Amino acid sequence: MPELVFFSGTMDCGKSTLALQIGHNRSARGLQGVIFTRDDRAGEGKLSSRLGLVTNAVEAHEGMDVYAHLVGLLSEGGRVDYVIVDEAQFLSPGQIDQLARVVDDLNLDVFAFGITTDFRTKLFPGSQRLIELADRIETLQVEALCWCGARATHNARTVDGVMVVEGTQVVVGDVNQSSAEVGYEVLCRRHHRREMTAAAARAAALSPDVLPVATG
Repeated sequence: MPELVFFSGTMDCGKSTLALQIGHNRSARGLQGVIFTRDDRAGEGKLSSRLGLVTNAVEAHEGMDVYAHLVGLLSEGGRVDYVIVDEAQFLSPGQIDQLARVVDDLNLDVFAFGITTDFRTKLFPGSQRLIELADRIETLQVEALCWCGARATHNARTVDGVMVVEGTQVVVGDVNQSSAEVGYEVLCRRHHRREMTAAAARAAALSPDVLPVATG
């Protein structure tokens, strides 16, 4: 039976790499898929992995009816055997409903990839709807690590190298971005709560306040 599968995890845990691998494995068996993405770091209409792999995709703009798009392709004689959606957290709840309809009415597997919570630890609306509707939820087994070595569970946003906890939910950036720009970092819950990024930890380690003081 076709399924709506939600592959979730933090940034830097290999979601886009797995999406590309699933597409490759199916295309190698003669299957044809449609890849949707939204606000990928590589630009519009791209699905990219931090390993350097990039492929073309359909940009799922705000307001786009993904179900109608696929019906249009099929009506014109196109072939669609499966659907991949990367950056699924950026889709609207209505678009997630459309993906469920693709599974139920078009009998196609839909593989959606995304992070569940934003830099404020709040659910993305698209991810929340996927949790509510998905036939199966898979947590990525490749663990991203916090700077302290613990398992990273939270995504942090930095501006000019400083962690922020307020602002617009969606701002496109990437991990290891220039500190003069909007960037992201994965942290464990403890250090996300303390707003302690890798840069902040280094600064604290170098502070004279934490160095031993010799007494006469």
